[in-house]
Amino acid sequence: MRKWHRWISVFFGVFLLWIAVTGTLSQVVPLLSGGDGDRPAKTMADATPAKPAFVCPPDYMCRPKPKRGKSIVGLLHHLHSGESFGPVGVLISTLSGFAMIFFSFSGLWMYIQMWRNRKNRSLKPGWFWN
Repeated sequence: MRKWHRWISVFFGVFLLWIAVTGTLSQVVPLLSGGDGDRPAKTMADATPAKPAFVCPPDYMCRPKPKRGKSIVGLLHHLHSGESFGPVGVLISTLSGFAMIFFSFSGLWMYIQMWRNRKNRSLKPGWFWN
């Protein structure tokens, strides 16, 4: 189990670091932008939508410009999920998720084995890293 844990971690470590960094940044950017975000309205008047000042003609495609914070979060989401790199990126992101599950269980299994070996040697009681 230890050999598998080491070899798989060499390959997927880079991708898991990428997923961790982009996931963390996608959560931190909205906090640092200082905007109200998706908070509920304080009054009923604030909750009702205002009438648009400009009505887009049916044959035009009108869109408002996205806010800077939202576009960065959208970019980070696409980088985090692997969508920016196409189907291969999504596949690697999915496999990295499965690798993380494997690392969790195999790491726990190795920890239990080391703890049992330490317990069976009956040198001094305690954790194996002491």
